[in-house]
Amino acid sequence: MARHPVPARFRRTRHKPLGRHETRAAQDRERQKDFGFIVISPQCPPTQRGWDVEALTALSKQVLKDYPVDPDRFYLTGLSMGGYGSWALAAAQPGIFAAIAPICGGGSPADASKLKSLPIWVFHGGKDNTVPIAQSERMVDAITALGGNIKFTIYPDAGHDSWTATYDNPELYEWFLQHKRQ
Repeated sequence: MARHPVPARFRRTRHKPLGRHETRAAQDRERQKDFGFIVISPQCPPTQRGWDVEALTALSKQVLKDYPVDPDRFYLTGLSMGGYGSWALAAAQPGIFAAIAPICGGGSPADASKLKSLPIWVFHGGKDNTVPIAQSERMVDAITALGGNIKFTIYPDAGHDSWTATYDNPELYEWFLQHKRQ
């Protein structure tokens, strides 16, 4: 049985309808037979104020158990509230993911030591008025200070929607595939 890489993409926010944060190019790419990834996109329940890390951990373990997933190529990305969820889940389960790509979210700099060995590519819009870029900068600075493996892309003219450029960029998927869990 073929084993596939999985970007567990927490990309939908709790108050937006399904598809709100979808991009046509990303949808088309994910539907291609040769895409080579299994994409998981959980939605935070509208009654919940944030991600339930225990539930996300259980979902991740269930996916690894029930689907033809290569456990050494399990990737995590999320946008906005999902970006916060990506940071939180990676800090709670640092050994489960091969690489993460949080987009316009933030985390706790106190978690930097848990994340310093994980390949991370952070994305944020320079003109984001919804999630201040300082949220990403704090995480990047904390992990960089510990010698972490982190890249930071700022889209200078983008507002909160920094995910369209990110998910439409094939380099993200190529970058994911360069990394295996250690």
